[in-house]
Amino acid sequence: MAISFFGLALFLFLTLDSDYISTTPVSAASEGVQITYGSAIKLMHEKTKFRLHSHDVPYGSGSGQQSVTGFPGVDDANSYWAVRSTDSSKQGDPIKSGSIIRLQHIKTRRWLHSHLHASPISGNMEVSCFGDDKESDTGDYWRLEIEGSGKTWRQDQRIRLQHVDTGGYLHSHDKKYTRIAGGQQEVCGVKEKRPDNVWLAAEGVYFPVTEKSK
Repeated sequence: MAISFFGLALFLFLTLDSDYISTTPVSAASEGVQITYGSAIKLMHEKTKFRLHSHDVPYGSGSGQQSVTGFPGVDDANSYWAVRSTDSSKQGDPIKSGSIIRLQHIKTRRWLHSHLHASPISGNMEVSCFGDDKESDTGDYWRLEIEGSGKTWRQDQRIRLQHVDTGGYLHSHDKKYTRIAGGQQEVCGVKEKRPDNVWLAAEGVYFPVTEKSK
């Protein structure tokens, strides 16, 4: 089911830090927009064009935590992720290459997570969703690596996300599920840098850079 821009913007507005209650979210519909903390985005796997996705369906193996997949459609609300900090950064602050971030699944409020459990199809490191608004740990920490010369994250930049605890890169490929999420593809973690672990920020709603951060 699709989620409207205005519905998502209202949700983000209601969950803003009080210091930034005057900040107005803007649709990230064109290339080059800056991704800031508090933004709600879809991450597109560069090679297959599938979106990073989750839903309230547990893995039938491994950790048994909420499953994470690659989704072929553009309009599914389960593909939105809020970009959160792990330090004192505030909503509207730009995100520099090398920053440690968390991605919170908008619909279920759980965090993009990884560990050494084997992924269901390929046997690589499982990527799951874990915790909630009040529960998060270092298994939810990802290091942003911007490809090329860019210093802060923008929509048109190729990125990698490296899991802090395991060193694995967020990865996907064309191996698809037949049961828990028929037609959706596996998302996992791998140790090596490969063409299959490059992502781009696609559709979403972002918060403009705050004045004090400019």
